Amino acid sequence: MGVSGNETPAQSLELSCCLNRRRIWGKHRSMADAARFHIEDGPTGRNLRLSGDWVIARVGSISDDLRGEADLAKLDLSDVGQIDTVGAWLIHRTVVDTGAEVTGASDNAARLLNEVMEADRPDRLEPPRYGGFVRGLDELGDAVNLAFSSLIGLIAFFGRLVRAFFAVLRHPKRIAWRELITRFEVVGVRALGIIGLMSFLIGIVIAQQGSVQLRQFGAEVFTVNLIGRLTFRELGVLMTAIMVAGRSGSAFAAQLGTMKLTEEIDAMRTIGVSPAEALVLPRVVATIIMMPLLGFYASLMALLGGGLYVWAVMDMPPITYVQRIREVVPMTDFYVGMVKAPVFGAIIAMAGCFQGMQVEGNAEEIGKRTTAAVVQAIFMVIVLDAFFAVFFGEIGWV
Repeated sequence: MGVSGNETPAQSLELSCCLNRRRIWGKHRSMADAARFHIEDGPTGRNLRLSGDWVIARVGSISDDLRGEADLAKLDLSDVGQIDTVGAWLIHRTVVDTGAEVTGASDNAARLLNEVMEADRPDRLEPPRYGGFVRGLDELGDAVNLAFSSLIGLIAFFGRLVRAFFAVLRHPKRIAWRELITRFEVVGVRALGIIGLMSFLIGIVIAQQGSVQLRQFGAEVFTVNLIGRLTFRELGVLMTAIMVAGRSGSAFAAQLGTMKLTEEIDAMRTIGVSPAEALVLPRVVATIIMMPLLGFYASLMALLGGGLYVWAVMDMPPITYVQRIREVVPMTDFYVGMVKAPVFGAIIAMAGCFQGMQVEGNAEEIGKRTTAAVVQAIFMVIVLDAFFAVFFGEIGWV
């Protein structure tokens, strides 16, 4: 240790000795506070006496030493100083392994030991085991409860959306035109590639399967009827709806869920901006408008794929194929598809936005809600498609 200009050698020596004594005292104090134990023979058997601080910084390797002790009558904690959850866990594990009785525990030590013992109960760690029938009923009840709660929440969400729509109509300046145009591009323009390819391939599959089955009855020429009517009436719009649900519906749920988790939506409410008007309404309107256009585009691509197959395999010229399509496909099939498309679009957008607005807690919730949005949208689309099939059949559009 160097000597400064203001200190004499004697003062420096005295300061150095004082610091050394402090280090030695601190070392002895650290050793005295370390967790220790020793065995005592009592009238009822072997007793384990604990001392020192049983905290995570003091227990060291004493855990391995405690493992070797067995057949103890008592654990005396009267000399234990501080104790934390780690120390309480070591003591509890020793009690479980040896069957010893704890004595001399302070209030804090007794409380921690009780909490550790409660957390280590087998019925807390393992769920109750029921029979398969009871588990099935329990899962069925949870599913029904979730379905009804989701339906009620979706209806309430639809009411808020209608109110926001009329509020925007009364104040046109509040329309988020930039967001609406962006949704047109995302939902419609960027989906043209994947929807066109999917529909083109579906048209080929319909033509191939239809021609194979109809050939057995000598009616292969009616493959064109099958392609035209099935494409415009059902598969064109239905497959487009499923694709939009998986692509845009999931995106809506993930985007709004992330904004909800990062409290951006709460910030919008704080500054007086309605999330329903600024975020939800543009997505729903854009999907409703784009779905008929995408459905019609998908139908044309399916017709193109089917026409390519019948031209290559059945030797039917494209002119004949187009003429047959015009003859066998009534305009009611086109109307059916165009009526269903905006309804499907509204369901998909509302399901995605509704699930996104329900996100709370952590990032894992975003994945769950995104999955729920896709499943919910596709399920409701198929249910509505069945309803439309019965309805149009009853009114004579067959």
